[in-house]
Amino acid sequence: MKSRPPKQISPFIRRLAFHGALGAILGVLLLHPLITAVFFLEFKSQFDIPSESIWDFAITRLQTNAWFELVPMNAIFALIGASFSIVISAYSRTLDAQQRRVSWLEKELDMNLLYLVDAGESECLEFKSSLRWDQRKQESNKSLEMVVAKSIVGLMNHRGGSLIIGIDDDGQIIGIEADCQTLRHKNTDGFERAIMDLVRTTLGAHACTLVHCQFPVIDDRQVCRIVVEKAYAPIYLQDGKVARYFVRTGNSTRELDAREAQEHITQGYHVENQ
Repeated sequence: MKSRPPKQISPFIRRLAFHGALGAILGVLLLHPLITAVFFLEFKSQFDIPSESIWDFAITRLQTNAWFELVPMNAIFALIGASFSIVISAYSRTLDAQQRRVSWLEKELDMNLLYLVDAGESECLEFKSSLRWDQRKQESNKSLEMVVAKSIVGLMNHRGGSLIIGIDDDGQIIGIEADCQTLRHKNTDGFERAIMDLVRTTLGAHACTLVHCQFPVIDDRQVCRIVVEKAYAPIYLQDGKVARYFVRTGNSTRELDAREAQEHITQGYHVENQ
């Protein structure tokens, strides 16, 4: 029987542990002496402390107190230092993540749409001819929405990117006008609402924050560009009672089985979350 490989500690946990240990050391070496100095300056006259200087007071205290009497106090300062350091580390990581998110969005939104269309599909760009309008049957087909949901979650679980609705696989501009006619609100607001409803019902409400819709006009036809941010935790597509895991690979979206999904999550997200 093969033994299971040891479970790896998350880089984020290792980082917090390191900063916590460093904060504990600084708490003992810096905070404790600082509090001792403040105590000396504030209470010297009131308690008739014989020492003439802070250094004399500190040395006398160390000489007259047994080491085990200082352990509780050092433990308190170590805990204070570790707690403060962990909070600062976690807050700094949150700010860094937000800054990376803003920078990525700015870069993605600044990319010229015509240039993207001419470049064709890639690991960060996919075209879909429609949201629910069946071009072959020339009628509404809501089952097509699941194809769009798969594309969105595939980008989320990879590096993020753009999904453009209203352009076929060959780069031909079709537009979303036919799609809009199938909606209750037959305009871009209704289209965006339909996209968000689809994301919420298939991927979860938390995934809606990673989706941003634009409605540019190309060759007198309006298309929908969905800018999809990378998720920093795995996102699953809820297909009935089954949760399915998709990822963008090359210029296609592929479903991973349980083993492949576990490997992708372990390797990909742990690296990104450092």
